[in-house]
Amino acid sequence: MTSDEPHLILRLAKDAQDLSAAQHLRYIVFVKELGADGPLVDHQKELEIDAFDPYFDHLLLIDTRKDPNAGDHVVGVYRLLSPEKASASGRYYCEDEFDLTALKASGRRLLELGRSCVAAPYRGGVAMLRLWAGLADYVIAQKIDVLFGAASFFGTNLKALDQPFSYLYHNHLAPPALFARAIGHTRAEMNVIAKDKLDRKAAMLGTPALIKAYLRLGGYVGDGAYIDHRFNSVDVLLVLDAGLMTERQRTLYARNAGAQDG
Repeated sequence: MTSDEPHLILRLAKDAQDLSAAQHLRYIVFVKELGADGPLVDHQKELEIDAFDPYFDHLLLIDTRKDPNAGDHVVGVYRLLSPEKASASGRYYCEDEFDLTALKASGRRLLELGRSCVAAPYRGGVAMLRLWAGLADYVIAQKIDVLFGAASFFGTNLKALDQPFSYLYHNHLAPPALFARAIGHTRAEMNVIAKDKLDRKAAMLGTPALIKAYLRLGGYVGDGAYIDHRFNSVDVLLVLDAGLMTERQRTLYARNAGAQDG
C-alpha cells in the first residue's frame, strides 16, 4: 500500500448500511480470525453486533473501489464514545471490566476507544496510520483531553502473559490522575514477575502491536487485567493523554507517508 491511494477515504458512519459493513468487518476479524462470540453476534449474516453500537461514533476507512451493496467496502474501523454519548448510554462500555472512578473525576474530557480493526489485505501499510490520523482529527474537533479503552491480548492463557503483563505493570502503570483498576471475578493480576527478573524481549514479543503503538505515544495501563471469555481475550485498560497522541501521531504519520511515497 502507498500513502497516495485516493480510493481509501475516512469518514464517520452515516447510516445503517455503514454500520452493518463495520459490524461485518468486526465479525471477520474478531469472530472468524480470533474466536470471539457474543449474545448479539449474527453468524448467519456475519455481523458482530453490540448493544452499545447505537451510542458510538464509528470511524470508517472505506475502499471506494468496492461496492457498498456487497457490505465489504469498510476495511478499517474505530468505535468512539464521547462524554455526551456515554451519558446517553448510561455508562462507558468498559465500566463492567474496569473501575474508571479516577478518570471520570478528573474533570477532563474523555473519549473511549474500542473495536479497532483492519481487514487482513490492508494490514502492514498505511491503513492504521490513516485511522489514527482520523482519530486525531476527531480528538481535536471534540476537544478531547484523555483517550482510553480496553485493549486485548487474544487467548486466555494467563501464564503466557506473565512477561508482558509484568513489564507493563512495572514500566507503564498509570499515575493516580489517570488510574483505573480491573474489577470483577475474572480480574487477573499483572504484577507477577519481579522487575529485575523481567525478560524485556519476551515481554515485547508477547505484546500486541496496537498496545505497543500506544505505549510509544506515551500511553499507560491500568492496574490488573480482565479475562473476557466471550471474546476469547484478556483485556488491559490503555490510557493516553490526547495532546501526546495528536502531536506525536501526526509526526509519525507524516514520516511514514513520506517513506511510503519514496
